[in-house]
Amino acid sequence: MPPTVALLASPPALLASTPAQLLPAREMMAFTLASHILLVPFGVALPALTLLMHYRGLRRGDVVALKLARRWSAVMAVQFAIGVVTGTVLSFEFGLLWPGMMGRWGDVFGLGFGVEAWAFFLEAVLIAIYLYGWRRLKPWTHFWLGLPLPLAALMGAFGIIAANSWMNTPQGFTLDAAGNPTDVTVRQAVFTPMFGPEYWHFAVAMFLTAGYVVAGVYAVGWLRGRRDRYHRLGFALPFTVAAILTPVQFFLGDSIARSVFHKQPIKFAALEIVWNTDTHVPEYLFGRLNSDGTISGGLKIPQLDSILAGFKPSTQVTGLTSVAADDRPTTTQATIAHWAFDLMATIGSLLILLALWYAWCWLRHRDLPRSRWFFRCAAIAGVACLFTVECGWISTEVGRQPWIVYFNMRVSEAVTTTGSGSLWAMLGVVVAVYVAVFGAFLAVLLKMRTRWRLADAAPDAAGPPPELDTPYGPRGEPLPTAAAPGAGGERPSGGDS
Repeated sequence: MPPTVALLASPPALLASTPAQLLPAREMMAFTLASHILLVPFGVALPALTLLMHYRGLRRGDVVALKLARRWSAVMAVQFAIGVVTGTVLSFEFGLLWPGMMGRWGDVFGLGFGVEAWAFFLEAVLIAIYLYGWRRLKPWTHFWLGLPLPLAALMGAFGIIAANSWMNTPQGFTLDAAGNPTDVTVRQAVFTPMFGPEYWHFAVAMFLTAGYVVAGVYAVGWLRGRRDRYHRLGFALPFTVAAILTPVQFFLGDSIARSVFHKQPIKFAALEIVWNTDTHVPEYLFGRLNSDGTISGGLKIPQLDSILAGFKPSTQVTGLTSVAADDRPTTTQATIAHWAFDLMATIGSLLILLALWYAWCWLRHRDLPRSRWFFRCAAIAGVACLFTVECGWISTEVGRQPWIVYFNMRVSEAVTTTGSGSLWAMLGVVVAVYVAVFGAFLAVLLKMRTRWRLADAAPDAAGPPPELDTPYGPRGEPLPTAAAPGAGGERPSGGDS
């Protein structure tokens, strides 16, 4: 997974009287992060889904599963290449846009970036070996060489979440008389109080999102009348993985919210728009926090916030007014974080219903649901999951404002002193580059889809349709008119699957 850590703060309308360069710096980081994070679920989880399909193909001698695994591996490689571009831009932005943070705190939490860099390099090597192995390695040898891929992806996530969780709950250092960190304890700086809840919540979210997105592609095919085994299997495996993880993620989400309640009470107050410290605090679903502490709109559920935080109505919830106004998110920032948090929770709850629908049909009929509405919802689920990923990072980063290092450094103290004009120009260049890169990514994917669809629809001189041809067996016999000396008759070293 290319380097990234959430540094977005707030939209332009929320900016107070701060350095002029803060607005373009925030906008640039927000844009690049919001774009890059759309690729992260596939960088983290698609290798595992591909190998799971690969294992099924080898274990059962399933040619269709092997074909899916091979095609997914091609998409995985293209996605990784695009991630290199977007991740490289982000890595430069840390030093260029936030030199105050990197200069003072880099020695404390920089190990996470080092771990991520090694994981990124390892993942690139493993992807190259895995792609090369089709038709060139023995089937099980090829599979076992690819097995470290998901571990490398998870190691990259480990490094990034270690850095971000440290920003939320900084520890592992002492401050000298000048306010600079000394006596760094690496273990404490990596394994902060928020690391465990944040890492597992993030990792499961990536697998869940990738599963629903991949399944959604085949759900669209099902809705368009493609009911062959290729589309059924391409839908069933990733959707099953996502459906199993959906209730797990619901409990992990509850766990991380409770961790925020204990470790970052002001952020929790922003997420739940709690103005005054009190017990028997109600839960507001959506709604808007006003400057006088009142809440407009939304659905009020009496005492529920205290119950969710501490399992009893008498639980005391810290309010935003427990700290000075310049040490907490503004009312608008709190409302944005609250809406992002509620949208994430709402979509997660709807996905549980979708997963239960799938499980009910499978347990009763050992078959996929037959309702078109189910497949419509499945097609939407992937897009909804990508939206929740964005909401999750907005919640954790906007809710932490005005701090870039929680209660240790403000965002305004970390920003570059470069003139705002040059930063705006740089933002324009970045937007143009990203539009071109993502346009090329989409064009490549569409080209691959068209080529595969044509290959499945009718054989040509290269051999029979891929569904009749295994990635490990000999290639299909060419037509006599196109035969070349030795073509079609040689068996690769892998032999039959």
